[in-house]
Formats: sequence, structure tokens, C-alpha cells
Amino acid sequence: MTTKDFRSSIARGEFCSPTAGYCSGHVQANMVVLPAQYADSFEEFAKLNNKAIPVLEIIKGSHYSTFLADGANLLNELPSYDIIEDGKVVKTVTNIEDYYDQDLVFFLIGCSFTFEKALLEAGISLRYVEQQKNVSMYNTNIKLKPYGIFRGTMVVSMRPIRKELVSEACVVTSHYPATHGSPIQVGYPEMIGIKDLQKPDYGDAVEIKDDEIPLFWPCGVTPQNVLRDMKIPFAITHSPGYMFVSDKKDSDYYVG
Repeated sequence: MTTKDFRSSIARGEFCSPTAGYCSGHVQANMVVLPAQYADSFEEFAKLNNKAIPVLEIIKGSHYSTFLADGANLLNELPSYDIIEDGKVVKTVTNIEDYYDQDLVFFLIGCSFTFEKALLEAGISLRYVEQQKNVSMYNTNIKLKPYGIFRGTMVVSMRPIRKELVSEACVVTSHYPATHGSPIQVGYPEMIGIKDLQKPDYGDAVEIKDDEIPLFWPCGVTPQNVLRDMKIPFAITHSPGYMFVSDKKDSDYYVG
């Protein structure tokens, strides 16, 4: 189906699953929604940490995208949203119409699902796509550059890659800097504070075979980690893995 049809099915409540592998070839985005008083500082914070938080669109005074998907309703066209109060997820919902007011600012942030098609076309399999699971995501000890009240550590997504294809995976994804680009760590999870790959902090665990190496990319769930530690009174995010599927093509963000 088209991306517009896919979003319409979400809005009607017909789809509520992780979006990895859907609408292949189109950009997917994370979302953070903040009260206006925090928006400018968060924007600067994101610029300082744009490998983890690459902002693709900012919407103020409205809840409709104009750039990534003109007219898309951000209140009900993502499959799942987390409502955050004082740093804790207090509720997960399938639309946020009851929470909207014009003081809220929407940030749509690049997602590594965007380079899935390029990896697959390079002959690099993605187990979470094959098994229709959510990608594995982990909190790390990688410190972000602080700005104002915003500070914290990075979240990463993990994909097991066959050893002989690791360099190819690094090259392929490096061409998509607006959606996290190349991996930030290859093969040594303990160096970035990950103790057990079978216990992800977000998403689903997947098998890592003997001929594979885990590769770690910066992840757009990083703001959730930051908001949890900051304990600001109110925010909304997408639920990890339940992305905004845009009308933009992956090729629109190819660099090189």
C-alpha cells in the first residue's frame, strides 16, 4: 500500500505493530513532542548530538506535517505513543488527540529503519525484519553533549551482521547521515555499557549467530532516555519501534 494508505490504516486502528519492514523505501521517523518552553533548548541539544538526534522536521502551532508527509496528522498516524510525566511513561496510547494543545512542538527525528532497504539490497539480511520483530535497542554509557537542561546518554539499535559483510554495512549506512549514518560501535557491547544483548532495554531480543558480529547505531529513542533522566513534567514520544512513516524516499537522504 502507499504510505498515505498505511497511515490511514493506523489512524483507523487497523495497524498497531512495529513499523520495521513496512513501506520499504520510505523514510521513517521518531517523534518527540514537548511544551514550547523546552523546544528551543531541545533543538539546540539535538544539533549538538545530531548523529543520535537528527531532526528532520519541526512543527509548531499545528499537529500536521508539511515536509515529511504534507497533511499527515501526527495525533493519530503513528501506531503507538508514550505519554511521559515526570520522566516516567504513565500510559501508552494509539492516538494523542486528548493531549493536544497549540503550545506543543513536534520534532520528527531520523530513524535507522530508513536504511533497511539499502542494507537488504546489498545482501545484508536483517533478522528482526525477517522475524517481524522490533529492533533491539539498548541504553549505553555514551555521554551526549549537554545544552541547557538537556543532558544524558545515547540509546543504540543493534543488528547482527555476518562477519564478511560488516565493512559493507558500515559503508552502506554511512551514506545516510540524516538517519544516524554509520555504526557508532562494532562488536564490543561491553565497551558502551551493554551487559547482556539478550536483554534489550527497548524492542525485542534476536539471536546472534557464531558467524555474526553485533553492530550498534545511534538511535532516535535517545530522547526518551534523556526525558526519563530529566523528569520534565510532560512530554509525548512515539513508542520505540512504532514509527512515523513518511512520504519521503530513502533516496532523498542518500549522500555520496
